[in-house]
Amino acid sequence: MITFLISVTLLVLGFVFYGKFIEKFFGADNSIKTPALSRNDGVDYIPLPTWKVFTIQFLNIAGLGPVFGAILGAKYGQWAYIWIVLGCIFMGAVHDYFSGMLSLRNGGASVPELVGKYLGNGFRQLLRVFTLLLLIFVGVAFVSGPAGLLAYQTNGGFDIWVYIIFLYYLLATLLPINKIIGRIYPFFAAALLLMAIGIAGAMIANHLTGDFSMKELSLNTLKNVHQNPKQNILFPMMFIVISCGAISGFHSTQAPMMARCLKKESYGRYAFYGAMIAEGIVAIIWATAAMNYFGDAPALNEVMGIKDHNPAWVVDVISKDWLGNIGALFVIIGVIVLPISTGDTAFRSARLTLADMFSYNQKSIKNRLIISIPLFILGFILTQLEFSTIWKFLGLSNQILSVVILWTIAMYLLQTGKNHWFLSLPAMFMTSVCMSYVFVAPHANGGLGLNTTLGVAIGILFSVLSLFAFIYKGKNGRNLN
Repeated sequence: MITFLISVTLLVLGFVFYGKFIEKFFGADNSIKTPALSRNDGVDYIPLPTWKVFTIQFLNIAGLGPVFGAILGAKYGQWAYIWIVLGCIFMGAVHDYFSGMLSLRNGGASVPELVGKYLGNGFRQLLRVFTLLLLIFVGVAFVSGPAGLLAYQTNGGFDIWVYIIFLYYLLATLLPINKIIGRIYPFFAAALLLMAIGIAGAMIANHLTGDFSMKELSLNTLKNVHQNPKQNILFPMMFIVISCGAISGFHSTQAPMMARCLKKESYGRYAFYGAMIAEGIVAIIWATAAMNYFGDAPALNEVMGIKDHNPAWVVDVISKDWLGNIGALFVIIGVIVLPISTGDTAFRSARLTLADMFSYNQKSIKNRLIISIPLFILGFILTQLEFSTIWKFLGLSNQILSVVILWTIAMYLLQTGKNHWFLSLPAMFMTSVCMSYVFVAPHANGGLGLNTTLGVAIGILFSVLSLFAFIYKGKNGRNLN
């Protein structure tokens, strides 16, 4: 239990101290008028209460990520604690904060436009395509998954639920942000937090009564205990599996949506850094529960090796055992509703990204339909793909996007005369993670399947070369302060 309590405490202290440092380092200034006030259009640019911005951002970036990803990451063992805590405080929360604040400083600009400003037009064009594809795939993944679960629960048709979910997504994408998202998201966010708090409370209570043992982190337990370690290599694969809760590029696509709703720059620490810390705490709770409920991490691997024993099954078993009927309700909300709450904002972000690309005003419903309908047609076509195919695309591409965003923020710091190492070091680390994954991951997981030592060496070399290229470009670039 000590490991769990220390992990949660460190995350909270990270928000209090490092979050405050990052806020001062960025230079949040309440005298600067935010886009929500200067560009209020009643649709996407709308000033919202800070607590509501926090809950929407938290739900946008969370969904099932810190639950399912943490459970899958727990199969690697107690290294998951270190990655979630350190990754969240020094990488993920900083990544999310700067994504939101740079968007806010640039009129609510979407990710490709920010990347283009600081890394050049070539990166802008590349990110326009890449980000759109990622957002559409996220939206599609969170149509297919919930539709399949709903069809199973109701004995209904898969296609019928796809139509219903798409109809909701269309409405959430088209209507002003305060009409649907602003009204129901706080309740869903509260459900996710209550679910996590309930699991944490039951876990601590059962441990204190002796009904449940929580293993502690030690040097002896810091090893890869995955049931198939040669196919599931600790570095880099665990760092791809656990994204939400540590660092996730998808978060940067959601931050501009909330940057258009903040009333003051000082609120950004709560909305962006704070939401990520909250997600990290949820991830720690579920990683701990999964790692210990069946006895230990090797036992988790054993039970999850049985057919249909996936993360959703783990959530179902733990929640119903510890929380009873209330747990069963949370399972329905968590496994079905929360993915939908990520899918709808993915499509909304795709609309905003396209609108920014073509400088196409979104105040009228007609203009929103012109952009949204082609997106949904493409999304519907992609639902015909196997869910596993869609999911494989998401894992690596999500972290590749985080790499680009980290280098973008580092370039902003370099070109404005600030210490870039706070971001360039995380950028180097994630570059080595992604490139190593490409070389060492098995073919079934989208990699080349090379020798681990060779593949990791190439990944590290690539990250060093990226640093040299970054410094060269930064010193020869113009000052953007």
